[in-house]
Amino acid sequence: MADDDARRLDDLFHLYQSETDRLLGYPCTATFDYSPLYRFLAFPLNNLGDPSKSNNTRLQTHELEREVLAMFGEFTHAPPDSFWGYVTSGGSEGNQYGTFLARELYPDGIVYHSEDTHYSVKKIIHALRVRSVLIRSLPNGTMDLADFAAKIKLHRDQPPIIFANIGTTMKGAIDDLAGIHAILKQHEVSKFYIHADAALSGMILPFVDDAPAWNFAAPVDSISISGHKMIGCPFPCGVVLARKPNVDRITSQVEYTGSLDTTITGSRNALGPLFLWYALRTIGVAGFRSRIRGCLEVADYACEQLNAIGRNAWRHRHSNTVVFDRPSNEMVRKWQLAVTGNIAHVMTMPQTTRERIDLFVADLKG
Repeated sequence: MADDDARRLDDLFHLYQSETDRLLGYPCTATFDYSPLYRFLAFPLNNLGDPSKSNNTRLQTHELEREVLAMFGEFTHAPPDSFWGYVTSGGSEGNQYGTFLARELYPDGIVYHSEDTHYSVKKIIHALRVRSVLIRSLPNGTMDLADFAAKIKLHRDQPPIIFANIGTTMKGAIDDLAGIHAILKQHEVSKFYIHADAALSGMILPFVDDAPAWNFAAPVDSISISGHKMIGCPFPCGVVLARKPNVDRITSQVEYTGSLDTTITGSRNALGPLFLWYALRTIGVAGFRSRIRGCLEVADYACEQLNAIGRNAWRHRHSNTVVFDRPSNEMVRKWQLAVTGNIAHVMTMPQTTRERIDLFVADLKG
C-alpha cells in the first residue's frame, strides 16, 4: 500500500476515535469488544438461504443463527416451535419482510402507519406497491387511535396491515396495541396483520418492569429488532421474527442452494449471527437488565440537566430517547444530534455517561 493510502486510513481511524465520543443523537452502542472473533474474518462466510434448513455450503453460521433466534424468541414471547426468523441487515429489512409477508397473505390489504413511523416504511410501501393510509400521531409520538378507528371504518372491507411502532425514531413512543386490537374487534375486523417495528425498544422492553404490550403475546404477527443498536455491533444487523404458519404459506424450494427461499436477500451476512451470538452469550440476560437500567437512569439525569437550562426535556417511561428543544445547527453537527422540526433528541446508550451529558449541557448552555 502506498504511504498516502496508509496515512488516509490512519486519519480515518483517528476521526472515528474522536467522533464516537460525540455521537449523542443516534442509537448505536459503542461499548463492545469482538476481538476474539477477528479470526473469522479470514473466511468467505455466507448464510445463504433459510437458517432453519441446512444447505449445500458449510462456510456459514446457521447453527449459531438458530440459537440467536431462539434467544430473541424468548425475549419476544414468540410461540414455542411455531415461529420463524432470520438475522437481517438491520431494522429496515425486518420491516420490509414483515410488510412483504403481510402483503402475500392479504394481497388486497392496506397498510396503516402513523406520521411518526420510520422513514423506511414509505419506501417499502412504494417498492411493494401496497396501498397505504397515513394515521395522525399524537404530540407524544403515539398513533392517534381516534383517527385510526375512523379510517378503519372507512376501509373496513379490506384487510388492514398495521405497522405498529414499538419505540418511534424521534420520541421513543410505543403505539397502544391493546387499543388497536380493541378497535379491530369493535369494527368486527377478523382478517388483519400487525407488524411491530421494535428496532431499539425490542432490546429494552424485555428487561424492564411493567412493559406495555408489544410482542407476540400482545399479539402481533411479526417483529423487527435491530442488533447494532442496544446490543452493539460494528456493522448494521438485526432480527426479524414471524409466525411460522404464515411463513410456510409463501415458502418455496431452491434447488441451486439446496435451501428454502424465505428471506428477502439470498446471500446474507454470516458475521451478523456470529457477532450477535457472541454478544448475547457474553452479556446475558442479567447483563442486559443492568445495561438497560443504567441507560434509563442516565436518561433521567439528562432530562434533569437539560430542564435546568430551560430546554423542555422529556422522555417516555421505558425509553432512553430524551427529547428537547432543537439547538443551533452548529450544536447539531458537533454532537451528531438527530433533529426534526423544532425538536432534537439525545440517545442515552451504554457509552453515554453522566459526565458526557454534563459536557454536552455545558456546551449547549454556552
